[in-house]
Amino acid sequence: MDFALSEEQQAIRDMARAFAQEKLAPHAAAWDEDEIFPVEVLREAAALGLAGIYVRDDVGGSGLGRLDAALIFEELSAGCVSTAAFLSIHNMVSWMVDRFAAEEVRQRYLPALTSMQSIASYCLTEPGSGSDAAALKTRAEKVGNSHYVLNGGKAFISGSGTSDVYAVMCRTGGDGPKGVSCILVDKDTPGLSFGKKERKLGWNSQPTAMVMFEDCKVPAENLVGGEGEGFRIAMAGLDGGRINIAACSLGGARAALEQALGYVKDRKQFGKPIADFQATQFRLADMATELDAARLMVHRAAASLDARSPDATQHAAMAKRFATDAGFKVVDEALQLHGGYGYLKDFPVERLLRDLRVHRILEGTNEIMRVIIARKLLAD
Repeated sequence: MDFALSEEQQAIRDMARAFAQEKLAPHAAAWDEDEIFPVEVLREAAALGLAGIYVRDDVGGSGLGRLDAALIFEELSAGCVSTAAFLSIHNMVSWMVDRFAAEEVRQRYLPALTSMQSIASYCLTEPGSGSDAAALKTRAEKVGNSHYVLNGGKAFISGSGTSDVYAVMCRTGGDGPKGVSCILVDKDTPGLSFGKKERKLGWNSQPTAMVMFEDCKVPAENLVGGEGEGFRIAMAGLDGGRINIAACSLGGARAALEQALGYVKDRKQFGKPIADFQATQFRLADMATELDAARLMVHRAAASLDARSPDATQHAAMAKRFATDAGFKVVDEALQLHGGYGYLKDFPVERLLRDLRVHRILEGTNEIMRVIIARKLLAD
């Protein structure tokens, strides 16, 4: 078992780190404060191959693996968690189209997605079906062989109103997961509309809103995979999404730890730096240890997904549960070490705390991760 990165992986990590330090970190606070969606910066990331990380190269993808993606998203999140997390969502949709769509659909959508001339959103969650995703009610009725008509609504959709393409999980058959399909809906489609922009605790550099369908007519060829395959596609996408959001927690937590290390060396109390107190040292040691343990779990999960291991879903759930909980704890400890200053917006740690909190909810709550893990344990 080799824990060392290859020369190529080190180069990928270094490229993502340099981009984050130059293009993301200096602007993250302003994007958060003013709720700016940095589309042009995202397109600069796409020019480096970061919008189609695991998409085939014939349509502009980078053809990399899930471990490469984990390295990338940790580094990008050290610059801006919210922006990096949106890029993960865009990559999920690009991968779904590349992996499951017909060749004509691949060629029609992916060149624009991998360059981010078109921005993509993922539409699974509904107001009445969050964790119980198989109970979704948005319906697509097929009319002849030419098109589907969609009716319903999706909640908490990142990029809503700005994105150009929406990968919509909708019901084309009966109840349950086997009745769900995946259909691509373009922004200019009549019958597609968007709710008001949600006011959120964090992730403020990306818009979030309802996506609504009212007799929304979509060409039949926009179906991704076959009818009834949507839930399987959604769950396959979420394995990778969970690893990516776990990696985003690693990056945010690492940035918070680095901020805390700098602060405790400079801050003096009782005549000496608070870094000299053993209580501070023990806290820092625990933060670093839990962050490293989380990173190992994330990389193991990514390697399992790359290898198409039968344990990949369980490993992804374990990594997501552990890394997002540990990441939030590390940031909370970093804020505590800052004392009252950590609570001020002048210091980045409070933004990191707000941005990382949602990672324990999205891509499947951490309670659902425990359900997935327990089912696997009890099935063996």
